[in-house]
Amino acid sequence: MKTSIKTSTSSMTAVPKPLKFLRPHYETLTNLHEEWPAGDSKTSLADVLSVIGMTFSDEDRQDTLKYRLLAPTSDIGSWGHEYVRHLALEIGEVYVKRVTADEPTKDLLDLALTLVPLFIQSNQDADAVDLMSELEIIDQMPNYVDENTYVRVCLYMVSMVNLLTYPDNEQFLRTAHKIYLEYKQYARAMVLAIRLHDYDLIRSTFVKAEDPVLQKQLAFLIARQRIALELPGDEDEELNNCLSNLKLAEYFKSLAKELNILEPKTPEDIYKSHLESSRVAGMTNLDSARHNLASGFVNAFVNAGFGNDKMMLVDSEKETWVWKTKDNGMMSTVASMGTLLMWDIENGLDKIDRYTYSNENEISAGAMLAIGIMNSGVRVESEPALALLADLEKIEGPNTLVRTACIMGLGLSYAGSNKDEILETLLPFINDSSQEMQISAMAALACGMAFVGSSHPEVSEAIITTLMDDDRKNQLTDKWTRFLALGLGLLFFGRQEEVDVILETLKAVEHPMAKPTAVMAEICAWAGTGAVLKIQELLHICNEHQEESEEKKGDELLQAYAVIGIALVAMGEDVGQEMVLRQFGHLMHYGEPNIRKAVPLAMGLISPSNPQMKVYDTLSRYSHDTDPEVAINAIFAMGMLGAGTNNARLAQLLRQLAGYYHRDQDALFMVRIAQGLLHMGKGTMSINPFHTDRQVMSRVAAAGLLATIVAMIDPKEFITSNSHYLLYFIITAMHPRFLVTLDEELKPLKVNVRVGQAVDVVGQAGRPKTITGWQTQSTPVLLAYGERAELEDEQYISLNSTLEGLVILRKVRNDILSLR
Repeated sequence: MKTSIKTSTSSMTAVPKPLKFLRPHYETLTNLHEEWPAGDSKTSLADVLSVIGMTFSDEDRQDTLKYRLLAPTSDIGSWGHEYVRHLALEIGEVYVKRVTADEPTKDLLDLALTLVPLFIQSNQDADAVDLMSELEIIDQMPNYVDENTYVRVCLYMVSMVNLLTYPDNEQFLRTAHKIYLEYKQYARAMVLAIRLHDYDLIRSTFVKAEDPVLQKQLAFLIARQRIALELPGDEDEELNNCLSNLKLAEYFKSLAKELNILEPKTPEDIYKSHLESSRVAGMTNLDSARHNLASGFVNAFVNAGFGNDKMMLVDSEKETWVWKTKDNGMMSTVASMGTLLMWDIENGLDKIDRYTYSNENEISAGAMLAIGIMNSGVRVESEPALALLADLEKIEGPNTLVRTACIMGLGLSYAGSNKDEILETLLPFINDSSQEMQISAMAALACGMAFVGSSHPEVSEAIITTLMDDDRKNQLTDKWTRFLALGLGLLFFGRQEEVDVILETLKAVEHPMAKPTAVMAEICAWAGTGAVLKIQELLHICNEHQEESEEKKGDELLQAYAVIGIALVAMGEDVGQEMVLRQFGHLMHYGEPNIRKAVPLAMGLISPSNPQMKVYDTLSRYSHDTDPEVAINAIFAMGMLGAGTNNARLAQLLRQLAGYYHRDQDALFMVRIAQGLLHMGKGTMSINPFHTDRQVMSRVAAAGLLATIVAMIDPKEFITSNSHYLLYFIITAMHPRFLVTLDEELKPLKVNVRVGQAVDVVGQAGRPKTITGWQTQSTPVLLAYGERAELEDEQYISLNSTLEGLVILRKVRNDILSLR
């Protein structure tokens, strides 16, 4: 019978004839099997019955598995792929039943592990991973892959992580990391260690890569994620420079030189007022302090990182733009120098220095903030930011604005650094009930930025204590309290389940601000995970009708946070994004005013620096909304959406809005800010927190975006009134969207690369192309959202797993080339 079934020829779609004829006699054969004495022939019959049982799969009987367990020794693979897949399916079903009933499962696991090699040999890696995932034995995968199959298996495992729940997602990443290390794929392993946010794993991966040039490449990866890593044997200065982002300014300027965009742009080059309708062109450019302030921001964003402009960095102090603004506007305008001089600490400190001694508090505050902005993402051993910003005269002085600037500057310059010295300076401000809420809240936010995703016990304790402090009951209704909540949330950024302890504690706080704080902590903890259940919970919060009452402020923020949380959780997961954008449409139709204000911001947060037409067309409609705060937020979201892309359609829409709002100072101010964001870095930067082929979410970048958006929830209380300097939180998300190739001496190296739209090749057969619609360019090049680059030259190999950011290339030796 066996031979007959195996050798019968039939077309691909038809059931082999012997199986057809045996099916009616199946019951007879099973009875025969019961009566038959034990021996080889009984086992052989079980083998055949297991195959025939495949045709009875619809009737809740797992006969294929039942008889396979009675004939364990025979060759399973000889019955073909379809049989093996069917068997795997039944193993999964029975495993669940047994686990539920608390019965032993060892025989199932042993059988499953004999199927895994069969799957992997026949290129069915997905089936192998799925089976092991279902039986919760994925950690055994390293035993079954070899150098020909590990790449595909790991690719599938890593791509599944977004769809798994905690703790399975971590288990998958750790297993893939282990496999990559085994095959010496250090760059890929490092990306997974960074995704796990596990410092010990990052350090051990780094140490295992003994090749000094490869270590520099890994250092670039770590620095891109803004992880401050103290490494053993710190004597190599060049390696330290890579880890501290010290060369970033230099490489960025070499890109600008290559693209021929060193010439500074003025705000007028961006506004193109001559294209606005002639009727209003004169009115949108009135020389008012407010308009000059907007120009200061635009100038800062457009010339960011280039270190030269025509407004601020001029020779004479009296000629600078500062004197064309007034009050707090002077602070933001001086602070804009930090953006122009980003990452360039050597030259920057001299230029900002003269403002630090100013007698005018606003100017002195601006200088402090500028120092913080300039140091953001770069670390220098002499720690100039800490020395200048933690200066007691300034940070504990009488002026609230100067103190706020120092604290915010510390938060920006040490974002993600986990530096304990920051705590010594800032913790007292959070705990001290005599401080005004603005100072305590900003100190909490700065700590949240510095210790983002570290669930630091001291800081979280200090913030919770402040919320429970009876002396502060009245202060908690202050508009600044939201940053206290955000600081707490950022500590648990991406920590998922760990936040539950905090949520339980907050239940004990009897204050209207307790609920929004809990939602903020929760959305930060699940940021970027795509967890569907969390999104549903947040939608429920949006559905509740809030009564007008004393507690209104807390409830209003509660729903606004929930809306932003929906975007934050769904970020970086394409299917989730599509679904969420549809939900936002419903919320705009049926939501309360506080929800409608937050929807445009959430839409900006879900695709920063990725101008999708369907999103910006919707935002363009909202920008004419009757509620002025909805309109202002929609305009800001348009700026976020196009940040650093120079998108022509968005530029046109914003010019039209400038004409439309020529009488509305607040909306016009926001249109200018959006225009500045759109042309950020003259089109060379991105604020998207996902990098390295959109695999890794930068916590520091996401924290900066979130801080800006929380300030924007009530734009008329912060950004369009006096606290416009809060816009500078977006600095932590700004990063060049370049690919710069370097030789082993870290000098820029020109090579040809193909740049095209990235294609998802997970689970595809053969060696599919990873990009489509490509063009050949020579490096350095700019990569838009969703683009990927490949080396065209076979002379070089890349030491990085993806061609993005700073990539070191190694020349291939001729003997290797001839082998190819």
